[in-house]
Amino acid sequence: MSILNMPLIIQDTAAVEGDMGMMWMLISGILVFFMQAGFFLVESGMTDSKNAVNIAMKNFLDIAVGSLAFWFIGYSLMYGADMGGGFFHWGGFTFSQGAADLFFQTVFAATAATIVSGAVAGRTKYTTYAIFSIVLTAFIYPIAGGWEWNGGWLNNTDGIMPAEFIDFAGSSIVHSVGGWAALVAAWMVGPRIGKFLDGKPVEMHGHNQMYATLGVFILWLGWFGFNGGSQLAWGGDDAVAASQVVLVTNLAASAGALGALLLTWFKNGKPNLGMTLNGSLAGLVSITAGCGNMSEGGAVLAGLIGGILVVFAIGFVEKNLKIDDAVGAISVHGICGAWGTLVIGLWGIDGDAGIGIFNGGGAAQLGAQAIGVLAYAAWAIGLSFIFLFIMKKTIGLRVTEAEEIAGLDWTEHGSIAYPGKRQREIEE
Repeated sequence: MSILNMPLIIQDTAAVEGDMGMMWMLISGILVFFMQAGFFLVESGMTDSKNAVNIAMKNFLDIAVGSLAFWFIGYSLMYGADMGGGFFHWGGFTFSQGAADLFFQTVFAATAATIVSGAVAGRTKYTTYAIFSIVLTAFIYPIAGGWEWNGGWLNNTDGIMPAEFIDFAGSSIVHSVGGWAALVAAWMVGPRIGKFLDGKPVEMHGHNQMYATLGVFILWLGWFGFNGGSQLAWGGDDAVAASQVVLVTNLAASAGALGALLLTWFKNGKPNLGMTLNGSLAGLVSITAGCGNMSEGGAVLAGLIGGILVVFAIGFVEKNLKIDDAVGAISVHGICGAWGTLVIGLWGIDGDAGIGIFNGGGAAQLGAQAIGVLAYAAWAIGLSFIFLFIMKKTIGLRVTEAEEIAGLDWTEHGSIAYPGKRQREIEE
């Protein structure tokens, strides 16, 4: 082969890898889109059957309205030009850097909104939820995302950052932002009727654990696209890196499920399905930030601790904070999202080099991760409180007691998921 043909071969290879990268992002985005079905099944399965239609409507709203809001303004706020010290970005309405990237980032925004849905299930006005979903996907999430994924202030080591903040696929940017917003929403909406008796939480069983189990399997599958697609490329070293990301994602999810299973078995004498399901999700959230900066053993340990942490966190939110989180979203996404971000500073890696304090990396990375965790918590909690407080004082957050008892399916949507004697009486 003539050496004169080498530049053409290099160009052809680059073109093929570019096309493959675009295909990988689209396939990954489709997997993340499918996660909406998983969120619906988990939330509906873990809650009362009289609210299943309402939950379906919320999940459809998140992807439909969220897609339009993020396309019109959110993507621009996230990936537009820097307008002020890496804190704010803007590129104009309907700004885009390519269809594949826009679609991939859109389904991430919808995921952040859906996290809130589970925490406030069974007692929130649909109108209120719709408005807040738009606010989250159009403003709260994208502005925060630009801080890291668009070279924002969290990457500026000339400022307060001791090292560049790392959040590969969104433990903080997606999950903690959604989780902290869910914390504020659940607190402001208040607990479901009957959740607390004499100040003590009462277990409110979901109506279909098989739905919840199927939903978690769908989420687990979708997470391979969530994390793997965040490589944003395919071919050569990128293909190897994305494959490794998928591998450590699976390992962390497995370890999280096992950690929650064994802990509940030890505490209660029997392994608990609901906690095991949340344990696997906790493992997934725990590896999302570090899936590109974690060894296989490190991923197992991060996921295992996440699965154990979520069990204690769910109990703390209910018993100590007196907050009713219908599906454990605050603990899974908020608390384990923070853990998944911090763990990079403990035993994270960058190629063959250690960047965590336990593998010779020093404290700089842990400091950067901690600053990011606190910044995202403050942003999501502060902005969520402002918007929800305004809505509480205007249109209200919660349905009436009679509407909650009857079920949101009928009172909010005039529809029933499971027709039966009681539902027919309500309809009459």
